[in-house]
Amino acid sequence: MPDYFLEMRDITKDFPGVRALDGVAFSLEKGEIHALVGENGAGKSTLIKILGGVYPYGTYGGDILINGLERRFRSIRDSERAGIAVIHQELALVPEMTVGENIFLGREPGFAGIVNWDGLYHQTEELLDRFNLDVSPQRQISQLGMGQKQLIEIVKALSRKVSILVLDEPTSALTEGETEMLMSILRDLKDRNVSCVYISHKIDEIFGIADRITVLRDGGAVGTAPVSGIDHRGIVAMMVGRDLKEMYPRERKAPGETALEVRGLSVLDSSRPSGYAVRDISFKVRRGEVLGIAELMGAGRTEMLNGIFGALPGKTTGAILLDGKRVVIKSPHDAIRRGIALVTEDRKRYGLVSGDTVLHNITLASLGSIAVCQIINGNEEIHRATGHIKDLGIKTPSLETVTNN
Repeated sequence: MPDYFLEMRDITKDFPGVRALDGVAFSLEKGEIHALVGENGAGKSTLIKILGGVYPYGTYGGDILINGLERRFRSIRDSERAGIAVIHQELALVPEMTVGENIFLGREPGFAGIVNWDGLYHQTEELLDRFNLDVSPQRQISQLGMGQKQLIEIVKALSRKVSILVLDEPTSALTEGETEMLMSILRDLKDRNVSCVYISHKIDEIFGIADRITVLRDGGAVGTAPVSGIDHRGIVAMMVGRDLKEMYPRERKAPGETALEVRGLSVLDSSRPSGYAVRDISFKVRRGEVLGIAELMGAGRTEMLNGIFGALPGKTTGAILLDGKRVVIKSPHDAIRRGIALVTEDRKRYGLVSGDTVLHNITLASLGSIAVCQIINGNEEIHRATGHIKDLGIKTPSLETVTNN
């Protein structure tokens, strides 16, 4: 049996009404890239939050050993002192601060409490150049897209001396070129004996970078294997608990009439040299059709969708037609009323009320259809939410569970 650099033994974590992790074992060798995979809700993010000190010692069961010594992290800072850097799926940047301030937050260069701003931004520029990231060190984080924010998080982590780097879905908003740049960085870190825990749903990506793979399902570890000892089909079968032959084939249907048409859509953005996020965009979507939108990071996809959804009032021009009739959408309320829904890329900031219940989050955008004289029909609300939970396979112990959990 090899001597592992990191061992997590019999890790168990409970939330109110649900066991998120049940006796999970996970190990990491020096200089290894170990992929952690599983369906949504399998427990991957919970496991790395324990490793990163987000859930402190005493709130979970089991042991963490580094170089054979037991470690008890009571805070994120304890984990960082042990050489662990975690880039969570929910990014931990301060939107109102600049790129440089975020990268060096809590360890700003200076003397006697006075920050050396020239030095901070100079070091930031060197880091950004090292990773070929074309962003101004003095640009505010709130002005960046999700892909750029993810890269800033990665640069922030690598600016510290780390021995274990944990990446939770790091390429979810990156382009193919940026993903390859990240893969190159990880290979370089591997050559320098840095260990990496890599979480991703992109199986091709995992086979291109990982040494070993551990699969989680329903809070338990169902198996660990070297990349050379398993194939795509085997991984998916372990993730879902059934063989691929039981999965449904893709159905092909002839699309119907045009449901949505966008004509000459432009979205103003004063922070860009052109003054526009997107300009003169036109397209059609037919009933029963899935239209893909492809772009380089920062090309304006998010702004375009927000403009169509009415989330950028006063900044959007152009025409929107539903079933051939021109409509005016001045707010998200107008869009929802006309049958348009937006699943935002930044779910934490715009998609969910994380401190409220599963029930209220599910029905929040459709309260008008279950209320009479502004009085909500509680029974109908519960009925609809229960149906959505069943149809979408949402893992929650109760409708009253807080979404954060």
